[in-house]
Amino acid sequence: MSTVLDIRQRQQTAAWAEWLPVITGLLVLYVPTFYAAATTFWQSDEHAHAPIILAVVVWLAWQKRMALRDSPAQARPVAGITLLLFGLLLYILGRSQDIPLLEISSLTPVLAGVLLALRGLPVLRIYWFPLCFVIFMLPLPGFFVDALTGPLKQHISVIVEQVLYLAGYPIARTGVMLNIGQYQMLVADACSGLNTMFSLSALGLLFMYLTARSSILHNGIMLAAILPIAFIANIIRVLVLMLITYHFGDEAGQGYLHGAAGIVLLISALSVLLLLDAILARLFKPRSPRPV
Repeated sequence: MSTVLDIRQRQQTAAWAEWLPVITGLLVLYVPTFYAAATTFWQSDEHAHAPIILAVVVWLAWQKRMALRDSPAQARPVAGITLLLFGLLLYILGRSQDIPLLEISSLTPVLAGVLLALRGLPVLRIYWFPLCFVIFMLPLPGFFVDALTGPLKQHISVIVEQVLYLAGYPIARTGVMLNIGQYQMLVADACSGLNTMFSLSALGLLFMYLTARSSILHNGIMLAAILPIAFIANIIRVLVLMLITYHFGDEAGQGYLHGAAGIVLLISALSVLLLLDAILARLFKPRSPRPV
């Protein structure tokens, strides 16, 4: 019996030893990348969520670590090495040209290529979500942000103006500039709701992945609801800040309440999403098999 256990233990040790060069290579490549990100753009409000996303990716990968050791090898070396080389090309280009978008995004094809080359499609399927979740770490390109932020601010300004006007408040709008009473407020980029949509999408998809609902309709409704919930929550945030400013002054509206409103907004939107999930879980509850 001890001999069998010793052989099994040696096999497991050999299986883990196979991954040591891979882990070493990943640390050599990406520790400088993430250190540079942590000391630069990750310190901004727009990218403050990225370290949390990285921690989630590492945690999910660790949770599935036994698949790396125990899954039978069905290696696809040609496809895996091709994908790995593509990822390394992205990394080299991003690192040499100081393009964090390419440098960080290379992590997905690099990891996918390694898994495909050493273990094959079954293990790659097991790791599909952590690999895709890396996208939420990426710094959004400026042209993409500008293309979305402008229309979002415009729609929010129009809706807030109409709601407050119907409520009887003295409000007027010029573009994304709102005038309420003697106060003038600009719907800035941070008020567009893009960051909320991005963060809530990450949290919502992670929640859906962890709960693993079996109903396709349930998952489809949840997925379709994420962005509207974030958009409506951001409208409510702007409305509340406008009312605080009107009733309590500019210092109250632009002080600590302005920053706290963003946190409350995200928590509220996530709570609505969880409530929706609970309702849908009751509506689409799997039926118990009838007794024979």
